[in-house]
Amino acid sequence: MPHDSAPFLIVLALAFVAPLAADLLGRRVPVPTVVLELLLGVLAGPSVLGWVHETTVLSFTANFGLAFLMFLAGFEIDPSRLNGRPLRLATLGWVVSLVVGLVVGLLLVWSGSTMSRLVVGLALTTTALGTLLPILRDAGALPTRFGAQVMAIGTLGEFGPIVAVSLLLSGRNADASAVALACFAAVTLVVLAFARRPLPSALDRVVRATLHSSGQLAIRLAVLVLAALVWAADELGLDALLGAFAAGLIIRLLLSDMPAQSRETVAAKLDAIGFGMFIPVFFVISGVRFDGRALFADLGTVALLPLFLALFLLVRGVPTYLVERGSPVAVRLGLALFASAGLPLIVVITGIGVEEGELRAGTAAAMVGAGMASVLVFPLLGLRAYRKARTADPAMAEH
Repeated sequence: MPHDSAPFLIVLALAFVAPLAADLLGRRVPVPTVVLELLLGVLAGPSVLGWVHETTVLSFTANFGLAFLMFLAGFEIDPSRLNGRPLRLATLGWVVSLVVGLVVGLLLVWSGSTMSRLVVGLALTTTALGTLLPILRDAGALPTRFGAQVMAIGTLGEFGPIVAVSLLLSGRNADASAVALACFAAVTLVVLAFARRPLPSALDRVVRATLHSSGQLAIRLAVLVLAALVWAADELGLDALLGAFAAGLIIRLLLSDMPAQSRETVAAKLDAIGFGMFIPVFFVISGVRFDGRALFADLGTVALLPLFLALFLLVRGVPTYLVERGSPVAVRLGLALFASAGLPLIVVITGIGVEEGELRAGTAAAMVGAGMASVLVFPLLGLRAYRKARTADPAMAEH
């Protein structure tokens, strides 16, 4: 693959530069690494310098990176921390967001097709859980009560749109999609039931014995389950991200009987695979795919960018703020801002719309650009609100 080597090398170099640049800029203005990966991809892509054009190898690696991002999002979810009030409120908030998003999609694409309205409406209901995880972790907020609330909100903002995409944007009628989704749910429940049981003694012994050797059976098991669930979702005509998300939940349950230190070792290795290789490639290639020329083709398209940024706040932030009325104002504001940050699924959903000819490239570019801005701005403001709440009430920092 000689013709693939140079673009792949450039993408890896950009992925290497991004955290260095984030550290340098962080001394003045904290910038999430994923945003820099996207911006570097835009800079190196056809929209600006033209150094990188998507190849078969890059496309496969980026798609696997997206699947791994959803897998890690599922893996991070601790059902015991999400049960009860956080999950109830997050579910209510996302359902309200779905209704508001579909109404906004109808109004924005009044003369368009039903699918184009659905694409816009569903893209507005997303929350970038996979992108927010490293931000929360680096800020020390992930294990706290506030972190659990953000995790619940992000889970619904990630899982809800994935299910909706599988049902509404799969190209099949709703009944067939519902049957396929039910079949996938049944398969997942069977696997989850198995995952709740302790690993067979022989398998458990090899998993522990190879944790620090070349065997790495726990990691190979995780990748196998990820590939199997992605394949199952794809075979049923559902979005592959649904399989990746479910695989993360399953692996967490499978490893739940391991000692805490061993689980942390496995989690660190999975993070290393994902955030060390595949996920950065996904974000850089998303930047390469970004159609900057379509965005700046006319002033009307450029004006859509701040409009969509405001709509993220309206569709995700406002419902979250309202349903969390039992929390202090600073906490509600922080949760609303985190809920409004969306990017990976915006890229996926608008990509479906463009591919099907239901969404203009300029509109898609404006939504993705607004997603980049939301991930850059909203989590920083959300963390500021969280720190203010933590100062007023130290209990917010409790695990």
